[in-house]
Amino acid sequence: MISIWVSVIVILVANGVRNEEDVQPCAKVQTSSSVVPLGSPVTATCVIRDDCPLVIGQAVHIEWRLDDGFIPSSPEASESGMISKVVIPNFNHSRAFLTCCVQASPIQVVGGVEIRAGYQPEAPQNLSCQTNLTNPNTMTCSWAPGQQETYLLTTYTLHTEIRDSNENHTYKLPTGAHSFTIPRSDFVLFSEMKIYMKAVNELGELTSSPIILEPVSAAKFDPPNIQRVEAVAKRNGCLKLSWSLSQQQAWMSGHRLNLEVRLKPADSNQWSEQPVLVSRVKPNKSVDLCRLLYGTQYFTQIRVRYKQSPWSEWSSSQSGVTLESAPTGRLDFWMKVSGDHMHKQLNVQLFWKPSKQFRANGQNVSYIVSVQKQPSEKGKVCSTTGNYCTFQLPKKAKKVYLSAVNTAGKSPPTEVKIYQPQGHTVISNMTVTPGGDQSLLVQWKALDTSSLSGYVIEWRPLLQTDLSHIQFEIADRNQSSLVITGSIEPYKPYGISVYPRFKDGIGLPQTVNAYSRQKAPSMVPKLRIKKTWQSHIELTWEKIPLEQRNGIIKSYKVFYWNEKGPIKVVNADLEERRVILRDLNTVFLYEAFIMVSTFGGSLNGSAIHFEIEPFDAVTIVMIVLASGVGLSLFAIFIVMTCFSNHKRIKGRFWPVVPDPANSSIKRWTSDSTEDTHPSWDNDEPDPIYLSHLSFLDMPTKLSKEEDDLWLNSAEETSDLGESICGSPFIPGYSGSNSDSVPYATVIFSGPYRSPPPKENQVYLRSESTQPLLEMEESFSPKCYQNMANHELLEEQCFFGPSHDCVPEEGTDSVIVWDDFPFLQALAMNDTQND
Repeated sequence: MISIWVSVIVILVANGVRNEEDVQPCAKVQTSSSVVPLGSPVTATCVIRDDCPLVIGQAVHIEWRLDDGFIPSSPEASESGMISKVVIPNFNHSRAFLTCCVQASPIQVVGGVEIRAGYQPEAPQNLSCQTNLTNPNTMTCSWAPGQQETYLLTTYTLHTEIRDSNENHTYKLPTGAHSFTIPRSDFVLFSEMKIYMKAVNELGELTSSPIILEPVSAAKFDPPNIQRVEAVAKRNGCLKLSWSLSQQQAWMSGHRLNLEVRLKPADSNQWSEQPVLVSRVKPNKSVDLCRLLYGTQYFTQIRVRYKQSPWSEWSSSQSGVTLESAPTGRLDFWMKVSGDHMHKQLNVQLFWKPSKQFRANGQNVSYIVSVQKQPSEKGKVCSTTGNYCTFQLPKKAKKVYLSAVNTAGKSPPTEVKIYQPQGHTVISNMTVTPGGDQSLLVQWKALDTSSLSGYVIEWRPLLQTDLSHIQFEIADRNQSSLVITGSIEPYKPYGISVYPRFKDGIGLPQTVNAYSRQKAPSMVPKLRIKKTWQSHIELTWEKIPLEQRNGIIKSYKVFYWNEKGPIKVVNADLEERRVILRDLNTVFLYEAFIMVSTFGGSLNGSAIHFEIEPFDAVTIVMIVLASGVGLSLFAIFIVMTCFSNHKRIKGRFWPVVPDPANSSIKRWTSDSTEDTHPSWDNDEPDPIYLSHLSFLDMPTKLSKEEDDLWLNSAEETSDLGESICGSPFIPGYSGSNSDSVPYATVIFSGPYRSPPPKENQVYLRSESTQPLLEMEESFSPKCYQNMANHELLEEQCFFGPSHDCVPEEGTDSVIVWDDFPFLQALAMNDTQND
């Protein structure tokens, strides 16, 4: 209701102002100003007319309202109380209604006024103008208004003054616009102009700093064109550049412009930091660029401006090559030598790269390795355009020479000493950490630096096997870290080695594989069932290819479970790549999968299903049959072994008892048994060197108690084997038809094939009472040679005449038995049967 009254009273007051005769308000409100700075004090006075019907005949009580709120007031010193004054110490509204009211029922508004507050405008900032030389030609000026909000309506105007013609223009800008385009008719390209901006509102106006410019000098030209870039004849390191303006701005060709040129070598990605400035040059006139590298291809770009106008955009690139010169400077190198003491040749791998002082000075540069200081075809061992070379040298070679060659000449040779590999290990605590996606930080420590001359840090991508990808850096002996940058890529494995350098060789390196950034593997191997037991199962998997690992594998985990049990986890060995799942139940179906983890993430594989089958009756029968067959084969093998060696086994368990009836003892002698035994006689055991022979005289009849002669007492057999040497006839001996057979015992001192012993013979008595087999077949004794004192005597015939033995003339055919003691024991007397 109060707000409605406010609007009504304002209308009434306004109407009363326009037509005082028609409407006369009950009160008049006066303020110091209707627009004040925000936050400043405001003073207002309310005067009520005496003829106001609201106060006639009533006590007057005046109140003040600011929008919907009451504010305290102080009445003026008057008897009627028709005047009231109010002071607002801090007016903090951008817009508000101040009303004067009288106490009534309800309260009546008798007068009011609107008060607005704000800030004075700020001067426009960053005024700039740019001329467009493309048809139609125009000039656009832009600025930035003040950052502070004025809360009042602010207007902007652009003012230009052409000095040569005293021509002035003012442009009123639309509300909110911050730029304005001046038409071509209102400026002159080559005449100076003064340009400034004004900002105006009810609290005041401010003007920007003016700028004075020549419109053409405010023009931004189109990118120029490079027509060609070529080498300057007879001037090494110089290029000649020809250029022109765009077709729409070709009319400016008669004016001098400022030109900037930037260059970069063909093998670089960075343009020169400081472009070459060429001042006041006319288009279509060539420009010489010197102090460049010899024989190097350069890419060039240019841009132009007129006086202090903005630079144009860079032109498109054009390339040119400077004249070549012989390479200069030395090369950094790194040599690895292999070979052992058994070979006369050394296998050498030599790597090199340009040093900071090296200049190829040509496009097609090759490198020559020679054993001679001045390279020649005779001493050349290698020639290549790459950055490495492998060759062989004699073991006594001490040095080679490395030179760079182009069409203009050769560089001074770099001397490369051939260092033999040393067995020293001085590098310890080597670590490689990522320094970013494209860098690695290598750190190391040396156990002993007294003999060191430096280090060689070598790195190569493990996915590339070509030696050309090997890179290296030479480090000082006091250095303990190096940041590798350049060709490092994330998720790719690199092998980094640190070699110690000594004055006389290269020590053993330490090598670490590293990644600049890791992530989860790209694939997971499939689980395979290798072996199954009654309650166990063995799972295996293949290696992940190196290119799909994306990091260093830190764990293999196998998860398995059944439908009623919890999930179990088994960690696998990184090298074996297998796990054994134990204590499985034959009742349930199991499910398993493998998770492969790197230091950058993990990836799960596909699940497999398996179950443990219990042993059924058929399986048990098969196992029993297999066991039986195995045991049978083993038994057959043992039996066959025994039969194949029956003679040796028989000799172990059943000793051979000589059979005198079939024995060849009658052919033996005490001296030359080995010589007389035929080599073909293999049916009986090896003959023995005899030293004693005796017979056992067995009784004709034995009682029952005497059936087992092996059980007789020692007294009954104490005289068995009594020596009968020296007697050609044995009393009581019976022939083949007798009931008892004497048992011959042979005592020997050495094997048949052993030489006769020189020491005295030892005669042993026989304790055996085993009867000899009867000899039914008669035999005809052979001729024997009687040996006495190791001398050959004449042949003697025994046991009667024989056709095999014919005595020579002059020999005595009488047999002397005393000369043959052994044969005396073999003599058999004819006996008659009982």
